[in-house]
Amino acid sequence: MRQIWAATCLTTFLLVGLVNAADQAQNEEAAKGKAEVLEENASAEGSKTLPTPAEIITKPQAQSVDPTGQEPLDDAITCLARTIYWEANRKDDAEMEAIANIVMNRLGHKGFPNTICGVVKQGHEQGACQFSWWCDGRPDEATEEEPYSHAKEIARKALNRQLKDRTDGALYFHHRKVTPNWSNEYIRTVEVGQHFFYKPAGSKAK
Repeated sequence: MRQIWAATCLTTFLLVGLVNAADQAQNEEAAKGKAEVLEENASAEGSKTLPTPAEIITKPQAQSVDPTGQEPLDDAITCLARTIYWEANRKDDAEMEAIANIVMNRLGHKGFPNTICGVVKQGHEQGACQFSWWCDGRPDEATEEEPYSHAKEIARKALNRQLKDRTDGALYFHHRKVTPNWSNEYIRTVEVGQHFFYKPAGSKAK
């Protein structure tokens, strides 16, 4: 009897595991598909159309993407979440949201790529990355589960257009401990956390 009970428990456990894996794969596929559509809509010049309920990425869907923080950076959610994770203070929600705002503001803007991964990786070929974490020579994997989960949630809201723009339309930013030469060429819009944010006069990207 014990052997039968043990075998039944093992079978149930395996079946549950398979179902969970299938659900996660389905959620991941749905999240990436929706993110691609939302990204394309957001990159359209002058687009202010909000996503329909069917287009909105749900929290379970977003969390299913890059669950270990080690996947290749080839989809919108992963690229945006990793940028939030590495560029912002992970204990400051406002700062994390502001970094997300920068990426979304650049998306499709003149002078910037039309995809989130393109925005994040811009300048890599010339050795002058727009986002320092992308070419600082350090590992790019997200190693802290809870902060990275939160970064994905902020990325989800950004793609869903559920975040307010804390930067007032900024396209550039830098840490308060440095003063890049370009900072004098732009209008400072706001300070959030440890970063200053800027936009060009007339909103023209350099």
